[in-house]
Amino acid sequence: MSFRFRRSARLGPLRFNFAKSGMSSISVGGRGSSFNIPVARAGRARTTVGLPGTGLSWSLEAPAGAAAGLPNSRKLQPGQLEVFRRSVLGVLQTNVFGPGTPGERLWEQGLVSRLLADGSLGGRVAGLLAVIETPEAMADYISRARSQDDAKRRAHRCIEAVQEAARLVQMRGSLAP
Repeated sequence: MSFRFRRSARLGPLRFNFAKSGMSSISVGGRGSSFNIPVARAGRARTTVGLPGTGLSWSLEAPAGAAAGLPNSRKLQPGQLEVFRRSVLGVLQTNVFGPGTPGERLWEQGLVSRLLADGSLGGRVAGLLAVIETPEAMADYISRARSQDDAKRRAHRCIEAVQEAARLVQMRGSLAP
């Protein structure tokens, strides 16, 4: 049996949970029900409901969605960032731009480029879509990540860009070639 260290601090309704290596998660709620968001540990957000004093509880992890398969939050050893970047890019190319996905249609039909050429997009949306205009643009964007957290933020931005582009294409109907 191993020794575990756990310490937490409350700030209003939030409870900050610490482990040996630093902050591990943030929780909201108290006895009977809580919502836990991981910070520096593997896993997804978790909701727990229980009967206080009985030891009975039920937990449910949040669904992974389009980010399924992204590497977990464990810290990298020196020199592993490039491997991590390639892993993130591979997951995006498979899960977001793979066969049968909305991203595949965006790239095959050049819809992102046509949206950008339209000129009616705001600066924020145009910048977001430019990230995924071509496979090369996305690969370059991910390869410029300076840390593990930066790579994950960039991956989530790519996913957000695909969702926004799909929404714009659907809203505008069929884009003229």
